[in-house]
Amino acid sequence: MKLSRFNFHKTDNSQEDEYNDPPRPFIEHLIELRTCLVRCMLAWVVCLLITGVCAPFIKTWLMEPAAQSAHMVQGLSWTIGVDILLKIMLWGGTALSLPALIFFLMKFIFPGLKRSERSAIVFCLGGSTILFLLGVWMAYAKTLEVAFRVFQAINRWMGIPVEVIRIEDHIAIVLKTIIAFGLAFQVPLVILLLGWIGLISAASLRSKRRIAIVVIFAMAMLLTPPDPISQIIMALPMCVLYELCIWIITLREMAKGKNKIADDNPEGDDSEKNS
Repeated sequence: MKLSRFNFHKTDNSQEDEYNDPPRPFIEHLIELRTCLVRCMLAWVVCLLITGVCAPFIKTWLMEPAAQSAHMVQGLSWTIGVDILLKIMLWGGTALSLPALIFFLMKFIFPGLKRSERSAIVFCLGGSTILFLLGVWMAYAKTLEVAFRVFQAINRWMGIPVEVIRIEDHIAIVLKTIIAFGLAFQVPLVILLLGWIGLISAASLRSKRRIAIVVIFAMAMLLTPPDPISQIIMALPMCVLYELCIWIITLREMAKGKNKIADDNPEGDDSEKNS
């Protein structure tokens, strides 16, 4: 599907939105694809090694949200240590290599795209990065510490003295929560894209607002630690982003309506003057 409706730069008739990649033999495209994949693999491996070297510092960073609410187990077997190291290398290396992976993929794809399609992809990548980082910040800076404090309060209330959290369990919770927040904050971007290309309208989003709020809170319940505070911290920003999508799509529809009227009457003013 061509995203030809994405045209963020106004162009005159002399600047046509054409493909700038001349036709080439199929074998050349395969060679370029192989080169792209090899570069992506090398970048991923290098980032895995860098993350492995920095694993002790990353482990300390991941343990920080619970530092004020619990004590960590110090004595771990070598099997548990290797498991933590592999998790940190896999998730951290993949996240670190994403800019390089995106760069190599775009370098392969962009020559075969129109100007408007390239603008659409750049917009999506920029918006996706900002929303993902926003979700990670919400998870790490706001949600995790609150969640661990709630867990400790519930344990004290139930008379279950739990003052020790196993490191592997804690890191698994932190990684799951950070990734869940980052991915959940991509949903508004998907809604915005669907509305921008005309597959959904602002009116339909307004009519489904109550259902969307229920779905958002249900998704927050599944993706966050099992406490209501974490669910609210995830759900409220997503509801705000949902409303923001409605307003952006509304402005897009208004702009398209004005452009359509102008296209239907390109010489309306001149004909009135002549009459």
